[in-house]
Amino acid sequence: MNTQFRKGVIEMCILALIARRDMYGYEIVQSIAQYTEIAEGTVYPILRRLTSEDYFKTYLKESSSGPARKYYSITPAGREFLETLKKDWFEFAGIVEILLRGEAL
Repeated sequence: MNTQFRKGVIEMCILALIARRDMYGYEIVQSIAQYTEIAEGTVYPILRRLTSEDYFKTYLKESSSGPARKYYSITPAGREFLETLKKDWFEFAGIVEILLRGEAL
């Protein structure tokens, strides 16, 4: 898949995953990697930024297979932000689909 397409939507995908349940960084990477190629170096800066913007909060949770993991949990502001992004995405995707199908002049 074209990297420019993915670049703009990875943030929204991360928000959507964490809105479903709290997750740790590597788990987020693996979840997205099931569908498209992604590097850890792409995800962690987004997690840091969304946390600093108060869309996520973090907490440590002990792991049975190593050191404690940092989990990300979406905040009410994060849920609101995700809903705005989703609304914008569906509107934009609809416009693109109309144009690609040749339905618009």
